[in-house]
Amino acid sequence: MSQVLQHTIEKINLTEFRPKFFNLNINKEKEKLTDLLKDDTIVVFNTIEKQIGELIKIQHPSERFSSEQLQQKILEQLGATNPDDYGVWVYYPWSKRLVHLLNEEEFVSVRTNRNIYKITPEELETLRLKTIAIIGLSVGQSIAQTIATERICGEIRLADFDTLELGNLNRLNAAVHDLGISKVIIAARKIAEIDPYIKVKCWPEGINEHNLDEFLSEGGNADVLVEECDGFDVKIASRLKAREKGIPVIMDTNDIGMLDVERFDLEPERPIFHGKVEELDSLSSEQIFTRLKSLTFQEKFGYLTRIIGFENTSEEMKISLAQLSKTITGWPQLASAVTLGAAIVTDACRRILLGKFTNSGRFFVHFNELVK
Repeated sequence: MSQVLQHTIEKINLTEFRPKFFNLNINKEKEKLTDLLKDDTIVVFNTIEKQIGELIKIQHPSERFSSEQLQQKILEQLGATNPDDYGVWVYYPWSKRLVHLLNEEEFVSVRTNRNIYKITPEELETLRLKTIAIIGLSVGQSIAQTIATERICGEIRLADFDTLELGNLNRLNAAVHDLGISKVIIAARKIAEIDPYIKVKCWPEGINEHNLDEFLSEGGNADVLVEECDGFDVKIASRLKAREKGIPVIMDTNDIGMLDVERFDLEPERPIFHGKVEELDSLSSEQIFTRLKSLTFQEKFGYLTRIIGFENTSEEMKISLAQLSKTITGWPQLASAVTLGAAIVTDACRRILLGKFTNSGRFFVHFNELVK
């Protein structure tokens, strides 16, 4: 490897996921941005006047402005403020992009306007106060992005110990230049690029017996846990801890659009996984980590078969499972199924958070049965 290439790689921060904000009405921040822009490789995106125009349109929905009228309204909105000083500048260090955006309240108002009245303004305000925690960033990455795009919460917590591999690109929304980067970091960056005002917390080390409680409760209990991890010990322990804290759990299996909902917030004594692993139900999350870490592949597979139910798998999945560790190395998943799962989970989370969906159970959105 050439010294130039090595130097370039070393300059890239592979763990950075938080954008940097600059308010030019604050002298220190203006000075920092001026220093930053001495780097002539930074790419600047400035559409602030168009964004102000969008803001004006949603504030006057019954009016139809000509180009000249809208430009006049934009000038009135700016008043004596220099256009460069309006709103904030957001810098994304991993891509060296600097973007000029509306301030948070105006940005959220414009970005979520097309949600109304499928989600009412009052509901949007309620959702801004909610936190969703996601374990497992393969299927979970699509879920996190959909949740962020729909903006059904104000904080997202992400946990996964794994990095992106080439074989993950059959279903993950990522790029070849992301190979080797933490799946959590990739997901967090994409959320920041959709909406830098959503608070994102990352656990790139994954979930273990030492940080599970912190993940679910740091800064207050999560309002929903979305569990999409491969680790069987984490799968069970996270449910036990969520039940202890009264946090509902959602899991999408995505093979035939299977969604599990466990309303531990409404049913504090509810057995985990609908009572399918009764011998584990009385253990603590700490005991689970000790007991299940040493399971063999065959033992884990036996538990998963009981939990999911062999009858709840497609014919293609049955063939695939029989070929695991023979002709294929991993659990097969398709991008279309993962994307459907993201939609189902996001919809369920939103309705749970708004008190519109109160049931526990197992639900199916099976395309082969619905579209034929």
